Amino acid sequence: MTHDYHISAAVQPDMEPEQKKPWYKRWWGIALIVIAVLALIGMLIPKDEDDAAAAGDVPAESVAEEAEDEEESEDESETEEEAEPEAEEEPERDETSGQRNARQKAEQYLTYSAFSRQGLIDQLKFEDFSAEDAEYAVDNVEVDWSEQAVLKAESYLEYSAFSRDGLIDQLKFEDFSAEDAEHAVGSIEVDWNEQAVLKAESYLEHSSFSLQGLIDQLVFEGFTAEQASHGANSAY
Repeated sequence: MTHDYHISAAVQPDMEPEQKKPWYKRWWGIALIVIAVLALIGMLIPKDEDDAAAAGDVPAESVAEEAEDEEESEDESETEEEAEPEAEEEPERDETSGQRNARQKAEQYLTYSAFSRQGLIDQLKFEDFSAEDAEYAVDNVEVDWSEQAVLKAESYLEYSAFSRDGLIDQLKFEDFSAEDAEHAVGSIEVDWNEQAVLKAESYLEHSSFSLQGLIDQLVFEGFTAEQASHGANSAY
C-alpha cells in the first residue's frame, strides 16, 4: 500500500534583510568623534604664555623681545644712575661772617661789572668792609684779571672814544697791570680812525677848535698824526 505523504511547507512571511548601521552611529564611531572634539578643544585653549602668544595677537618672539628690552632698559637706568655724578657741594670755608659777606659781595659785583683786583678791593672798602675782609674776599673769588681787563676795555668803548694809548692809560688808571691793559687793548677789534672821528666830534660838541687845534688835541689824546688828521678833517 502505497502512502502518499504530503509535506506541508509552512509558508513564512517575507523577511527584510538586516541593514547595517552607519559607522558614526556605532559606539566606536561615537568614541572617535568625542576624542577628536576633545583634542580640538585642547588645542584651542592656551596653556601658558607661549600658547597664549601663539593663539593671540602677539607672537611669542615679540613677548620674549619685549621682556629682554625691559631688562636692558632697567640695566641702563641703573647704570646711568650709578654714573651720574653727584652735585658738587661748595666746600665749607673756615671764615668769619665779615669775610663771607665780603666774598659774596665781591662775587655779586663781578656778575655785572668788570674790575681790576685793586679796583674791587677799593669798591668793597667803599662798602665799609674792612681792608682785611676786602682783600680776603678778592683773593677768594674765581676771577681772571686779564679777562676783566678785556671786559673793562670793551665797556669803555661803548660810551666813549679812545685812542689805543688812551685806552691803555685808562685801564692802568683803573689799577690793571700794564701787561693786562696792553693785552686787553690788543685783544679787541677797534677801528682807531673811527675812534678819532668820534673823539673829534665829541670835542666840537662842547668847544670850538681850529682845524689844527683839533688835530693837536687828538694827538694829545694819544692818536697818531695820521689818525688825528683823519678824525679832525672828517668831523670839522
